[in-house]
Amino acid sequence: MTDQNHYHDIRAQEKPPVIKKKNKAGLCPGQNHYVMIYTRYERFWHWSQAALIFALFFTGLNIHGTFSLISFKLAVTIHTFAAIALIVLWIFTTFWNFTTGQWRQYLFKEGIFKIIRFYAYGIIVGEPHPYKKGLQRKQNALQSLAYMTFMLIVGPALWSTGIIYLLYDLWRDMPYAGVILPIVAFLHTAAAFMIAIFVIVHVYMTTTGKSVLHYVKTMITGYDCVELTEAEEAYIRETQSVSIIE
Repeated sequence: MTDQNHYHDIRAQEKPPVIKKKNKAGLCPGQNHYVMIYTRYERFWHWSQAALIFALFFTGLNIHGTFSLISFKLAVTIHTFAAIALIVLWIFTTFWNFTTGQWRQYLFKEGIFKIIRFYAYGIIVGEPHPYKKGLQRKQNALQSLAYMTFMLIVGPALWSTGIIYLLYDLWRDMPYAGVILPIVAFLHTAAAFMIAIFVIVHVYMTTTGKSVLHYVKTMITGYDCVELTEAEEAYIRETQSVSIIE
């Protein structure tokens, strides 16, 4: 991939481009820049996906009888529509990732053991984070691996078993349907709990930034302090392709 195409991918993330002329001296330490690294769509995708997953988990527990805060019929209805909305969101987001080049953010990166060591030991003794976030390096190696697993294995396992379960009336007369159904239900529930574990770990990780709410604020505003190469900074200032507060 050439640098020119690389920057075209950056430009494609959000339009119209804006550089905010606002004095925020001291906002970022050193040579970092306060740059919008998460586009409007990425933030919409993140928060809408989170809301749908919470709705699915809540109604799923209600359907399984863990609690009965709403009626079974209402829980099934909400669960079904939330699942359809999440599948549509994932399909559209997959298309968006490939058309903007953002799929490269999820590729395997080196240094995963340094990241694991940091969260197991370094963060306790106050070591600096071994990964430096950038415009095209939004996720560290551990995040990329987790998101790739989420999108390629756990997510498809969840919605494929959910669709098979939802369409049970169409295949209920097939041989061994009575045996297959519990297996499908088990796999669906297992995938749901794997996503629940992912969400719990994800929420914990949001508290490990510069402050407890640092990463939450970043995912709301889209801005964070990142390093820019000289080529990136020069291109952004010339094209105004990404917002910078300075």
